[in-house]
Amino acid sequence: MSDAIKHECGIALIRLLKPLSYYQEKYGTPYYGINKLYLLMEKQHNRGQDGAGIATIKFDVKPGNRYISRYRAMGSTAVADIFEYVQKKFAAVQKAYPAESKDTQWLKDNVSFTGEVLLGHLRYGTHGKNSIESCHPFLRQNNWMTRNLVVAGNFNMTNVDELLQQLYDLGQHPKEQADTVTVLEKIGHFLDDENQELFDQFKKEGYSNVEISSQIAKNLDVAKILTRSAKTWDGGYTIAGIMGHGDAFVMRDPSGIRPAFYYQDDEVLVVASERPVIQTAFNIPLKAVKEIKPGHALIAKKDGTVTEEMFRQPTEQKSCSFERIYFSRGSDADIYQERKQLGKLLCPQVLELINNDIKNTVFSFIPNTAEVSYYGMMEGMNKYVRDYQKEVLLNRDEKISDEELNEILSLHPRFEKLNIKDAKLRTFITQDADRQDMVQHVYDTTYGIVRDHEDTIVAIDDSIVRGTTLKQSILTILDRLNPKKIIIVSSAPQIRYPDCYGIDMSRMGEFVAFEAAINLLKKNGMSHVIDEVYQKCLASITLPKDEVENYVKAIYEPFTDEEISKEIALIVKPHNLKADLEVIFQTLDNLHVACPNHKGDWYFSGDYPTPGGNKTVNRAYMNWVEGKNVRAYFSN
Repeated sequence: MSDAIKHECGIALIRLLKPLSYYQEKYGTPYYGINKLYLLMEKQHNRGQDGAGIATIKFDVKPGNRYISRYRAMGSTAVADIFEYVQKKFAAVQKAYPAESKDTQWLKDNVSFTGEVLLGHLRYGTHGKNSIESCHPFLRQNNWMTRNLVVAGNFNMTNVDELLQQLYDLGQHPKEQADTVTVLEKIGHFLDDENQELFDQFKKEGYSNVEISSQIAKNLDVAKILTRSAKTWDGGYTIAGIMGHGDAFVMRDPSGIRPAFYYQDDEVLVVASERPVIQTAFNIPLKAVKEIKPGHALIAKKDGTVTEEMFRQPTEQKSCSFERIYFSRGSDADIYQERKQLGKLLCPQVLELINNDIKNTVFSFIPNTAEVSYYGMMEGMNKYVRDYQKEVLLNRDEKISDEELNEILSLHPRFEKLNIKDAKLRTFITQDADRQDMVQHVYDTTYGIVRDHEDTIVAIDDSIVRGTTLKQSILTILDRLNPKKIIIVSSAPQIRYPDCYGIDMSRMGEFVAFEAAINLLKKNGMSHVIDEVYQKCLASITLPKDEVENYVKAIYEPFTDEEISKEIALIVKPHNLKADLEVIFQTLDNLHVACPNHKGDWYFSGDYPTPGGNKTVNRAYMNWVEGKNVRAYFSN
């Protein structure tokens, strides 16, 4: 994606199902769990570069001894910093106590981060604040072991105001307005309730207080706690948690918006946001990794029992299609093929624009994430040429000359790497004109391939959000090659609506498609639509959320996709561009063909999977009209 956006957090949870001594004996290290957690987090580095954190819990620790360990760090090197911190601890122990450090029980009794349950989180902040306090995991601490709670997740709730009010009604006083706080406190409240109910029950049955603690740990109903906690949540979420005594869970929203995969054998249960990282870290085949079902929680009891239980009735599955287009690692078997298909499906549109003139067209891509869809376009163009050659040769009545045969057989698409993304340039220059000149050089190009004023350049990007980088850098650089025409191709449809489930796209003014639609309304004497939509959004504030519609759709309704694409081309075209410019986008229908199991397309269609989505898009539109450059929701 040429326009970088912050997005998606990542989680990793490991539950060791054997004693630590087992891993020491089989794998030669008592640090098996922490080593695997590092792999899972490093392989998901794409999901968070603002910060990271880990937490571990030890089982059956004697009173007075620490059993929860946590460490968090900020910045793009947070994962490395965290595990360097942990490794230094282990190295110091090995140096000071060489004999004892080989005893797993001694390590567990004396060294932090040597527990049986390990939780990691990578953070991409979608909130203005970026501080160590914003990094997961979060702790809710208590002297009762079974009331302690550790939580980390990949989520955004659209109804934080409502959830906060519910906490106020319970008598709580949350310290800030953030969905992480509401989630932690909501689960914590019902965890306390469950503890109290069990305490009262066992007290009546004559158990001592010490015995009751053990009975609560065995009988805590995690699914019941999660069901009560999530009853009014509106958002996309994968949330992982650990109770102080060792019960662990990972829960996924009823629409399956956020991803969650797991693997279990007799040694370990592992959960991560992405499938291939589990395959790589544990060297297991594709089919061994499963997906947590929407509206379900994977629950690992302290005794090692693992179940998948429903906590909310699943709705129509609307898994995020942007995961497939851009966010998730392209090494996933299905995602790789889907991205190739997205490129291949664009070939008919491209061929129409170039009048099937393969000979005078150079195909390229905008690095780095559009490379796989480029391979799909390559396949599609190669197939077109083969079909063309076959058609000419098989259906020709007269004898073909050697010269004509050579010309037909020599026809091939010209695939070249024209765009090169250089290292990030530091913006230490303060003058606007100088900074603009520097921005143009974020991308470079390959010279000597494009023929002056003869060739058309077709460059594929995986998606276009703002179009800023196109205008300020890519198009200017490509124009230096003196092409006749430049065609920018997006493997995703036009991004028209904000996200509110974990991606930092919540301001209407960020979308070049929205800017294009507004321009067209004004050019066609339809400016009244802008205010009419605003009035409908304003009137919807007092409506129950289930009755609210996405009124912003009316902004786009008067125009075809092609009309909006042409206006986008005018917006992103630099004033001094010499080549002709066209911009085309994937169709929504073809997106569903390429990604049939991930139908969450609200960024493109405006069809939100939860009522809170409609409230958010209307709020975002109102903010734009009112000139408020703020997000349309609270977030973590």
